[in-house]
Amino acid sequence: MDFTIPDDLAEFRKVVRRFVDNELLPHEDHVEEHDGLPEEVERSIKKKAVEIGLNAIGMPEEVGGAGLDVLGQVLVTEELFRALGGLAEVVPTAPSILLACDDAQRERFLLPCVTGDKQWCFALTEPDTGSDAAGIKTRAEHRDGSWVINGRKRFISHADSADFAIVFAVTHPDREKDRITAFLVERGTHGFAVGQTHKTMGHRGYRQAELVFDDCVVPAENVLGEPGHGFDIAHGGLSSGRVMTAARCLGPMARLIDEGVEWAKQRVQFGRPIADYQAIQFMLADCATDLQAARMLTYSAAWAADQGEAAKIVSAKASVAKLFASEALGRVADRVLQIFGGTGYMNETYVERAYRNARIERIWEGTSEIQRIIIARNLLKRGMFA
Repeated sequence: MDFTIPDDLAEFRKVVRRFVDNELLPHEDHVEEHDGLPEEVERSIKKKAVEIGLNAIGMPEEVGGAGLDVLGQVLVTEELFRALGGLAEVVPTAPSILLACDDAQRERFLLPCVTGDKQWCFALTEPDTGSDAAGIKTRAEHRDGSWVINGRKRFISHADSADFAIVFAVTHPDREKDRITAFLVERGTHGFAVGQTHKTMGHRGYRQAELVFDDCVVPAENVLGEPGHGFDIAHGGLSSGRVMTAARCLGPMARLIDEGVEWAKQRVQFGRPIADYQAIQFMLADCATDLQAARMLTYSAAWAADQGEAAKIVSAKASVAKLFASEALGRVADRVLQIFGGTGYMNETYVERAYRNARIERIWEGTSEIQRIIIARNLLKRGMFA
């Protein structure tokens, strides 16, 4: 494996770091206090992100994205998520599933997401289905040339602000497979409404809400891909999604360690900086070890994807990276808060915010338990990622 970073990507990382320092970090207190940003600030961040080429980093250049490979996306995501998630998520993105758009859909949905002119949301999870995604109950019936959707989605990120939702619904209930279709449902469509907005433990400014479909009529031209093949086009992005979740754990780990080291050097107890005490040194050493291991696993999974390794192998490596990085972030956040003592428990500190934010990483994009199932199945069938 070769993790050598090309000069142009190394320079871009520096540009992203300056962007985070200058455009995102100054707004962290506001996001924490108000659960969002003023509209003019959000517009400014999006505009500057587009100007430096930070928008849609995984999209091909021909549609206006940065065209980075998976390892490049990991390196940029690591830098970006040194900021709180509610700020990092303001940067325009476009999910890989939108590459399945036909020409007309590309103009209406994909390209405006790349430029930051439209916000999307991914509507799969339901009140009764989380990890068991295939068990969704939302239905879409074909009537008079259109599709009529009924059901409810839950915990949908950006649901309250999205211009359209990528909605998964059962269209062929009698089939054992090829049962689910993906739809592009625009805000304002009759029968489509935003339900309850959830109050979450962490990630202020990155809100989740319910979506309600009550005889929602969607034209046939808003089917994404082919009817019955919604999961086929979605599964292509699952491995990369797990790798990116691992990557977004690296930035907070690095920042927590930096703050822990600085605090240990300047915090004096019993006449000495607490950095002089072996107990503190061991906690910092364990944090550094967790970060380095998480980085290598994440970079390895990204490199495997870029090298075109078999999809099952990439999936297993992505699960290992996501499992380890998300759980390592929880350990690092806990240790650093302990180093800070009572100060780390105060809401105005990054440590307290990162501690809260870290918990969700073990749940979304596949729980730790689901990742262990994927890893074990691969191990029992093929050996250690052979």
